[in-house]
Amino acid sequence: MAEHRPCTARGETPLQRADRNFVELLQELRVTQTGVQILFAFLLSLAFTSRFASLDTAQRVTYVITLLLAVLAAALFTAPAALHRSLFQQGAKPRIVQVSSRLATTGLIVLVFAFSGSVLLVVDVTTSRAGGIAAGVATFLVCVGLWGLLPRLVRRAGLRQETQGDHERPEAAAEEPASRGTVGIPAPLRGTIRQPSGVREGAARREVSARRR
Repeated sequence: MAEHRPCTARGETPLQRADRNFVELLQELRVTQTGVQILFAFLLSLAFTSRFASLDTAQRVTYVITLLLAVLAAALFTAPAALHRSLFQQGAKPRIVQVSSRLATTGLIVLVFAFSGSVLLVVDVTTSRAGGIAAGVATFLVCVGLWGLLPRLVRRAGLRQETQGDHERPEAAAEEPASRGTVGIPAPLRGTIRQPSGVREGAARREVSARRR
């Protein structure tokens, strides 16, 4: 019964959270799979062009390695669907999400090298070997920066904002009223704000009775 109780800020059970995470993962894989398909189709068609016979040994090795990397990336991105189909209705959804996330991360790493190799090959064939190497390294750095460094910076900025919010909460709590049903007035303004008429009349009556006594 504990597995069906809400366990997140969204009020989700573990199974509901696993379902949502898997749907979000599939949406991400659809985006990356499009890029892999375009790259894979380009590399396959390249071998049947007339200029492919003029490639030197280094260019052919780069082509083969890049093609294999594209195949590996495509296999990693489609593995979550096969994993889900094999374990369908077996109560393994949280484990499927965990393994699928690792497969997708590995696929992104492989895709970085596939992109870099394809750019290196094209620029090498069209311009020069030095230009191809420079373009491949630049592609690698851009992918690492956007896919690896940027998420870390965003997460660090979020943690910094949460830390600043935690430091500001005690100050705000100090100004809250001590009990419910009362209105908290800051100390500098207490002398300038007039009390309600009922409170003033009660205080006046107590003062008069005290004088009579």
